[in-house]
Amino acid sequence: MSDPLIHPDPLAEAEFGETDDAQYRSAPHNVEAEQELLGAILVNNEAASKVSEFLRPEHFAEPLHARIYEAAILVIERGEIANPITLKNHFASDDSLAEVGGPQYLAGLAAAATTIINAENYGKIVFDLAQRRELISLGEEVVNRAYDSGIDDPAAEQIEDAEAALYHLAEEGTKENAFRPFSAAIAESARMIEAAFKRDGRLVGVSTGLRDLDTKLGGLHPSDLLILAGRPAMGKSALAANMAFRAAANYSGPGGEGAVSAFFSLEMSAEQLATRLLSEACEISSERLRRGEVNSEEFANQVMPAVTKLHETPLFIDDTPALSISQLRTRARRLKRTHNLGLLIVDYLQLMRPSGMQRVDNRVQEISEITRGLKAIAKELNVPVIALSQLSRAVEQRDDKRPQLADLRESGSIEQDADVVMFVYREEYYLARREPQHDTPEWEQWKEEMEKVSNTAEVIVGKQRHGPTGTVRLMFEPQYTAFHNLELPDHIPEMR
Repeated sequence: MSDPLIHPDPLAEAEFGETDDAQYRSAPHNVEAEQELLGAILVNNEAASKVSEFLRPEHFAEPLHARIYEAAILVIERGEIANPITLKNHFASDDSLAEVGGPQYLAGLAAAATTIINAENYGKIVFDLAQRRELISLGEEVVNRAYDSGIDDPAAEQIEDAEAALYHLAEEGTKENAFRPFSAAIAESARMIEAAFKRDGRLVGVSTGLRDLDTKLGGLHPSDLLILAGRPAMGKSALAANMAFRAAANYSGPGGEGAVSAFFSLEMSAEQLATRLLSEACEISSERLRRGEVNSEEFANQVMPAVTKLHETPLFIDDTPALSISQLRTRARRLKRTHNLGLLIVDYLQLMRPSGMQRVDNRVQEISEITRGLKAIAKELNVPVIALSQLSRAVEQRDDKRPQLADLRESGSIEQDADVVMFVYREEYYLARREPQHDTPEWEQWKEEMEKVSNTAEVIVGKQRHGPTGTVRLMFEPQYTAFHNLELPDHIPEMR
């Protein structure tokens, strides 16, 4: 009787043997590796646990092997033993199995298996070849779509879809998205707590570069969506840019307080944002820099060293206007894959578009889709996402103009999806517009109030899922559009 495992494989012969048709190429596959893996599983079901986390039936090139693997996993998951005898009934009427010897083929798989030690390696070979076949299929799909696309299917959208498909293919099998045992989750939590304990700042996530804000938030946590809102001229863009730059400047590798940062600026150009950051770094007002009003000494001793520092900082800026959530997701995935993205900032929420060609008539629904998309990006890439947001004019109608959660435009979806909601507020801005007539008692009182709030700002944490709410006071330098720690007489840094 012939060995059931030894049967002609025309695909393998076409790939590796002589052929008269030099143009023919078969899809990548390895029948022998599939057989060895299945044999190992049938001999010792523990082999299945080594590959079941990343290997699925559709990864097998041979359909019969896919069905044998699926049946074996099903039996094992029921708490039963999967071997040639228990699987025999599953394939009683399977014509494909009959063609290669019937139940004897299952026995042959088990008999030919030598050890389960290499089971995981065989599984990885099968998985790798499956990815190559998917890559070929994806390439064919991209080519065919490019040839046959109509006017309503622009090239830019095709590129984004291709990049998204490639990202999913690259991520497949690299992480586990199913249930995790609580022991694994608690172990990961313990590692985060230990890392925070060992850090000087007691941070769990990325540092904002602002001591008191880090204390309130515990850093910027991975997978969190943070909303930073404020009325125009409050400095929310400046604060977000400061945090992005400081996180990038402090990046020294995974696990530290810094992070590779991406700033999606839908309002300002990349050059305007760069000028703001350069102004802070060299301590020369952005107005003077834009006009070129610097002398040779300032240029050599302040501007050029700051340019060098900024040039080496892992901060990426995208100033594409009216960016859609799908475009942002694609570009963020690319940065995550190529540069290990650790912080993402969007300036600002209301300037984004929902995915798809058609706009939704209801603006609240559009914002809901955008915020859900941003939260999904934060979870998928495991990075904190900061989205800036405008506030409604209701703030201006109140005597106390400190923002509240209800002041968020389309506040329902934003407040619901966000893990943290923060507001930037500068009393100085409003007080300066209420200046009374000079040399009056009212003016003297106004002057005293101005001195108290001059060059200061408040960050009001209105919502935080995993921490307290409250207000953090910061120093604000309008000439450099920079926020710093506010050093008060009763706030003396600890001596080391």
